[in-house]
Amino acid sequence: MFDLKPDAAKEIAGPWRPIATNVTGIKICEAFPLLAKHMDKLAIVRSLVGNQSDHDAVQVFNGHKPGQKSPAGSFPQFGSVVSKLQGAADPATPPFMSLCYTCTHGPYNEPGPGFLGTSHAPFRPMGPSRGDMTLRGISLDRLGDRKQLLRNFDSIRRDVDSSGVLDGMDAFSSQAFGLLTSSRLANALDLSKEDLRTVDRYGTGDPTKFMDDNGAPRVPQSLLMARRLIEAGARVVTLNYSKWDWHGGANNSIFKREAEDFPAFDKCVSALVEDLHQRGLDQDCTVIIMGEFGRTPKISAQVGRDHWPQVNCALLAGGGMKLGQVIGATDRNAGEAVSRPVTFSELFATLYRNLGIDTNQVTIADLNGRPQYLIQESVQPMRELV
Repeated sequence: MFDLKPDAAKEIAGPWRPIATNVTGIKICEAFPLLAKHMDKLAIVRSLVGNQSDHDAVQVFNGHKPGQKSPAGSFPQFGSVVSKLQGAADPATPPFMSLCYTCTHGPYNEPGPGFLGTSHAPFRPMGPSRGDMTLRGISLDRLGDRKQLLRNFDSIRRDVDSSGVLDGMDAFSSQAFGLLTSSRLANALDLSKEDLRTVDRYGTGDPTKFMDDNGAPRVPQSLLMARRLIEAGARVVTLNYSKWDWHGGANNSIFKREAEDFPAFDKCVSALVEDLHQRGLDQDCTVIIMGEFGRTPKISAQVGRDHWPQVNCALLAGGGMKLGQVIGATDRNAGEAVSRPVTFSELFATLYRNLGIDTNQVTIADLNGRPQYLIQESVQPMRELV
């Protein structure tokens, strides 16, 4: 996608060719012409090392390598930590929202809040919570009463906020009260309220079709919904998108799947990046896209690429970062990092830094009351980006 080797042997290079971007000297795959036009608003990490080798997404959600010793209850994921440290930016919107679809392969799914407990778990409107946010059995005759009820809630909300009663509520009660007394979150989740031209720029997919059965659906509209949730006050939004485990096989070669997935990915990611800048979110909102490991440089006999933990890549945007650059490099076969290896700890230190959190200073208490650093190494945010 972002680190082509056109001069390598045929069984490594594959059929795709690099194209120039709007940043001199940076080339990416020809299947991403829209992203190529926005390279000045992107940063590519080509040398992400320390990846685990199994189908386990925990590392991309919390930055901690699976198998390492963890405190009782396990390490919380990034969004849960932000929820704990910074709380809600708006009472009507949970600080941590998940648009991740539940996959039948358990380790693909989010690891959860760990020792921080369920009050810092992601609010999941795509799961069981979505039904609770939909009014049922409401006739047109009663709609007017509902509008009056909302006006009453608005009045109650002002009175409660000024009296300080919310301060005494537990996390669940406070969040529920916020959701009930505001339509802000429901509106953010309702894409029918979005301009149809914007929806078309992102594209849409079938949320009921899980790719290869155990992957996530290919749903470009999740990126649009994520942007709307950030605008509604969410601090962290996670989402999963399609399935990229292309080992090949009959009628399912890696190049067939790439030809299906790449154009949709190009369209929705470029639309999100455009929106960040057009809406003034590019300084405050960080976007990161990555998977749990890289793929083998050599194309297999089944016309696929297998698991390759030696080196991985990541795509970043926004966050007030220094963009329009490539960080790190791999060898002539894209098999090993040969310059500026980047660790998950550095990557997550950068994400935390963009939210004003210093990972070398801030700790959170585990179930035994012991302070735990947010990442397992003492590192600085990536100097190239900040």
